[in-house]
Amino acid sequence: MNRREFFKRNALFGSAIALGSSGLEGRESTDGATPPPESATMVPEYFGQLNGSVQGKMLRVGFAERDITPDIGLETPGDYTPSYITGFHDQCKVRAAVFDDGMMRVALVGTDSLIIPGQVVQAARAQIQERCGIPPVAVLVGAAHNHSAGPVANVQPGQYDHASAFVQHLAYDESPDANAGYLKRVIEQIVGAVWDANNNRVEAYCGVGTGIEDKVAFNRRLRMKNGLTYTHPGQGNPDIIGFAGPTDPRVGVVGAWDRAGRWLGCVVNFTCHATTNPAGKESSANWIYYMEKVIRGGMGAEAPVVFLQGAAGDITQVDNLSRYAEPQEREWAEFVGGRVGAEAVKVMLTMVPGGLGPLNAASKALHIRRRVPSPEHVREAYELVKKSPQAVGKTKWVFAKETVLLDYLVKEHPIVEAEVQAIQVGPAVFVSNPAELFCEYGLHLKAQSPFPETFVVSYANGAVGYVPTEEALGPHGGGYETRLTSYTNLEVTAGKQMVDAGLEIIGRMHPGKVLLPPKAPPFRPISAGIGSTPWSYGDVPPQLD
Repeated sequence: MNRREFFKRNALFGSAIALGSSGLEGRESTDGATPPPESATMVPEYFGQLNGSVQGKMLRVGFAERDITPDIGLETPGDYTPSYITGFHDQCKVRAAVFDDGMMRVALVGTDSLIIPGQVVQAARAQIQERCGIPPVAVLVGAAHNHSAGPVANVQPGQYDHASAFVQHLAYDESPDANAGYLKRVIEQIVGAVWDANNNRVEAYCGVGTGIEDKVAFNRRLRMKNGLTYTHPGQGNPDIIGFAGPTDPRVGVVGAWDRAGRWLGCVVNFTCHATTNPAGKESSANWIYYMEKVIRGGMGAEAPVVFLQGAAGDITQVDNLSRYAEPQEREWAEFVGGRVGAEAVKVMLTMVPGGLGPLNAASKALHIRRRVPSPEHVREAYELVKKSPQAVGKTKWVFAKETVLLDYLVKEHPIVEAEVQAIQVGPAVFVSNPAELFCEYGLHLKAQSPFPETFVVSYANGAVGYVPTEEALGPHGGGYETRLTSYTNLEVTAGKQMVDAGLEIIGRMHPGKVLLPPKAPPFRPISAGIGSTPWSYGDVPPQLD
């Protein structure tokens, strides 16, 4: 039986893998996942035939997911003023994968959230280490940058408690605030998902690969005839010259199957804002929901799909150069998620699963200065926010408010800590940063990486705002992402520092071998009867009558 036939059977007839959320009180299991139902079609001989000559020790791998759907009435993030969840579209989740090579374990965690605050990651890592024994350096927690998620940003609980009453009013009343109870729940569910995944570990054949999806994501920054750059200048704008930056169409995937050939789950890395929001401020996993549906359908199992967002600081689904009307919200989410999911399935259909190693993890803490608004800018901002948004214009008032909040942060905390982390899974490495990193930086890191597969993960292990390129902050730059706010304010060289730190870390690692199919037997003529022979039907002259 060939590889395609195996996957065809597995997708069409394989039953769902039950990876339910168990309580933290449960003990660690040695055999992990729930056995498949009797009706499941399994082809245990396939992987053995394919990988009989593959070098490398089998990993033990587990996947799990937990629910973090916010309640109706809570704030939803993604703007600089408060807005509220009015309905429910689909679940928001924490999804986790744990890889174990017998020497160490690493955990990759994706959350359906806008950002993931540093204090949430620190608290979750401490509990994961205590309960599972996985060290903090080996736990990566990323956010999908989901704009239809729960209240995790922007103002954190107690962040402005020592500011003046006026600044506190701007922070706690006029800005989106993280909800302390919801943050606690996110921490609990991150820990729970890793606990479940750790207990679900089984011996697994793993594979790594990359596909291309180039029809759903676009750079939202465009160069204009006036010499500056505009974020979303609008379709049909006659002053547009062209895109101001690149995109990254690569869909990176790590897939896992147990010894029986059952698909256990996968990790997917792609670069595009999650801004296909449902209508009416409904909570949702955004386009990631549809990506998951397509992958599960293609692979024939309800297994977890861990999504880790790429360097999407300037990348969305909006094509400002398109001549056609934009789709409705649901159609757009289905389009983006469906195509990314389909490409992930294609990658898993063509990858070679086998023993994958080694595992490794490392991180480096950067200390980066904030950009400081000028005294004139601060004075003007204080005057503007004393007026109503209607009197000065909402956009102008919002940025003035943000300047006042930033002025406080600069005085209290002029240096921002940013963690750059690398998690290695064999020939692949996940290099993370806590920024809305511009795509160009992610591409540069991939180009310089010594690994066969490099997956850049932004919005991970903290949140430090947009990190544009130095060119975007220069005389021909501009646009939304370059504006000073309480969220976005790192010094001009921050992106370069993050890329350099990532390259430094992975430069000390040793990539694992890329798994390849068995080599074809040597060519032999038909008379020999063995080896690779020509097709006898093919060696005939043309026949005209």
